[in-house]
Amino acid sequence: MCPTPMADTHLPDGLILVVEDDPLILEFLCEILQEEGFKVEPRASADAASIYLEQHAQQVALLLTDITMPGTLNGADLANLVGDRWPDKPVMVMSGYETPETSGVRHPVAFIKKPWAIGKLLDCVESALNPKPPLPH
Repeated sequence: MCPTPMADTHLPDGLILVVEDDPLILEFLCEILQEEGFKVEPRASADAASIYLEQHAQQVALLLTDITMPGTLNGADLANLVGDRWPDKPVMVMSGYETPETSGVRHPVAFIKKPWAIGKLLDCVESALNPKPPLPH
């Protein structure tokens, strides 16, 4: 089981919905994010994540999903569902095989290629959660 996160003032009030069909990668992602103080909600499929979102979308600060997954929905479908229903919610996708463009993602998303380095993953999560504001004129 993932350890309990430490309280940290710079983190968002919401949680990260982590969607990955490989149980070892899912557990590793949860541990990495929780060690940084994030709250996570793991799901092993895009189908399970879409059900969770129907009931808890307001609590989700970021969707982090793999693209290639078995089931009715894959990660690209899930990213499109979030983009259609909750356009202000940030989405980050990862894949070792596809890109958002080749997989059919229709909305702007953050992307990280697998295999990723932990530091790069955390940087990508941070920038997806906190997009840089436009420079003042």
